[in-house]
Formats: sequence, C-alpha cells, structure tokens
Amino acid sequence: MTTTMDRANKYIFRTYARFPLTLVRGKGCRVWDENGKEYLDFVGGIAVCALGHSSEVVTRALKEQSETLVHVSNLYYTRPQTELAQMLVENSFADKVFFCNSGAEANEAAIKLARRYANEKFGEKRNTILSMVNSFHGRTMATLSATGQSKIQMGYDPLLKGFKFALFNDLENMEKALDDSVCAVIVEPIQGEGGVVCPDPDYLKGVRKLCDERKTLLIFDEVQVGVGRTGRLFAHEHFGVTPDIMTLAKALGNGLPIGAMLATDELAQVFGPGSHASTFGGTPLVTAVSVAVLKSILEDGWLANCRDMGAYMRQCFEGLAEKYGFIKDIRGLGLIIGVELDRPCAPIVDACMHEGILINCAHDTVLRFLPPLIVTRKEIDVLIATLDKVFDQTK
Repeated sequence: MTTTMDRANKYIFRTYARFPLTLVRGKGCRVWDENGKEYLDFVGGIAVCALGHSSEVVTRALKEQSETLVHVSNLYYTRPQTELAQMLVENSFADKVFFCNSGAEANEAAIKLARRYANEKFGEKRNTILSMVNSFHGRTMATLSATGQSKIQMGYDPLLKGFKFALFNDLENMEKALDDSVCAVIVEPIQGEGGVVCPDPDYLKGVRKLCDERKTLLIFDEVQVGVGRTGRLFAHEHFGVTPDIMTLAKALGNGLPIGAMLATDELAQVFGPGSHASTFGGTPLVTAVSVAVLKSILEDGWLANCRDMGAYMRQCFEGLAEKYGFIKDIRGLGLIIGVELDRPCAPIVDACMHEGILINCAHDTVLRFLPPLIVTRKEIDVLIATLDKVFDQTK
C-alpha cells in the first residue's frame, strides 16, 4: 500500500531530512500520527506554536475572519493589519511595521531598509552588513549571504556581496570588523539555529554602544526568540538594550505565515511607495489571527508560565547533568533551552520519538527544546523521565 511518506517522496522536493512520521492531528502540546500514536511536542513547529496546536484562540479568530475578509492586497487598508501594527508598536521600541510572510522575508526587508537608509544618509559606499559567525537569518540569497554557517551556504556561490562576519559574543572582534563600509550590524539576541548560544549579560549593550559610536544601525533578528519565547515579549528586553530595526515571524502567527519588520520613524521614512512590497504581507486573515495570538500572550499569563516552566526545565536538566557526565552544558532563556552533549544528538532524538517525545537538535550535538508556552509541569516531567530512560540506555 502506498503511504503518505511514499507519495510525499515522489512528488515533493527532498529539501528536508524528514522523520519517518506522518502527523495528522494536534491539540495543546500533543500531536498524533496516522496510526493514532500520541507524542508530546517539544519542537513546537520550531518555536512557532506558542499557544499550542489547535488553539481555540487561533481557531476562533481564523473562523471569524475567514467569513469576513481573507485577502485584498496592500493597495487598501484593512482593520486587522492596522490593529496588529498598533499592538506591536505600542509594545516595542518601534514606530512603524512592515508585514511580510516569513522570517527570511523580514530579514530581507531589514537588510534593504538599512542599505537604503545608509545610501541616502552616507552615500553608496556604506553598504556592508556585519553579521555573526554561527548565525542563521534565512534561506533567500540575501539572508543566506548574511548567515554565518558555511554548511548552510554550501553550493550557492557566488553569494551576494556586501556581507562580512564577526565572532558572536566578542566585542573586541566586532570593533575590528566595524569599518566605514558597515551600514548595519545584524545579530540574534540568542543564536537559536547555532545551538542556543546565549551572550554574556553586557554583550548586547556593548554592541549597541559600538553601533552608536560608528553611526551604524543595529538589527535584532528575533524571528525565533521573539513573541514570548524567552519569557519577555522580546528577547532583547532581558539585556536592557533596544535596536533600530527588529524582525519577527514564527510565533507571531502560531502556524500561519507572517513576518514583520519593525523600525523607528527616521528609518521608515526611506521606504516610500514602491520601495518595497509584499503581495501577501499582512493579509486580513493572518493579521486577525496574529492579533488574537499577541493578545493572548500579553494578557493570559503565558509570559509568566514561560518563565516558570523554563526555570523548572533547567532545574530538571541540571539534575540529569549530575547523573550523566556526557551533558556538557545547559543554556537558554525561558522556553528556548539547549542541552549540549559530548556526542551526536540524532540517536537521542530518534529514541525519544520512539518513546513518544518530539525534540530536535541544533548543531549536531545540542538538544533543543522549544515547547509551546502553555506547557505544564506534568508534561515536562514526562519529558525528563523519557530523557532519563533514553540517556541511561545510551550512556
């Protein structure tokens, strides 16, 4: 009998190393495969499903808006898009928002805005984007060129000009790289795809200071760590520093495709009519859902739950680290947590899936945990018990 996996492999590009698992239903922090087996989901659509699967908040907003207005293009104003923009501005440093469809598109928009601003203010020679080694900013040609991982860039030469790199969490190295050609620095407050790498407490303040001294724009890529993932609405709030530009996606739509670039008025003014666009950016359907998601994250206690459950998870992982010497490090904020091992993680991930727990790995040796912000202590206990069992079998 031909399976879903067989048909997918026949008809879909094989650009993903998929697990041999076909998921058909989800609710809260759980998903079910086509055979009815239940799994606890600690991947969360890769930091997307902040309110969990089949959230009533999302379902209600989606149903109501789908019966009202789905798409009209950005030739016209719409109420949900305007409401979402207002909410984002009123809860951030920014004055204006540009909507698109993904994190990569949001970072593309940020790169274009930074270059256009620098071109108008300083001249065309100031056009380089300084990114970080080990960073990840997307899969388009510009965001690929801004990504500091050779394995991601492999096979796509020539990459786009105008990008250079500095070491993450190394202010001295960044200062050397910040020459007169640099118009903007783009940095993830926490490197998610890079292995959940957190900076020193004063690093981002130092980056802000260097950018101010050089009149260089600072872009925070919060695609993975924004919208509540760290226990604050935006990850940079933990570090007491604000950017000039910020990019969001993932959790903002809880599964519907949306990206957003936020910036100050001074920068937004250089993006006039015709300078940048997105046909599907911020449709009434998607923004209505995002409004509901953002309201729930801000008002329903999920930021506090994220902080509490994140602290509890770390405490549990520290207990495992005392038992298993192959655990090298535990790092993260809120509910983005990385557990670094002294060995490849793939066998651990496969064994956990067999036991009914979905996790993934970043940078080969880091187990990454990104559960919905609604995760409970009881669900975390099941995760820890499963990891204990799997670790004991593989030690």
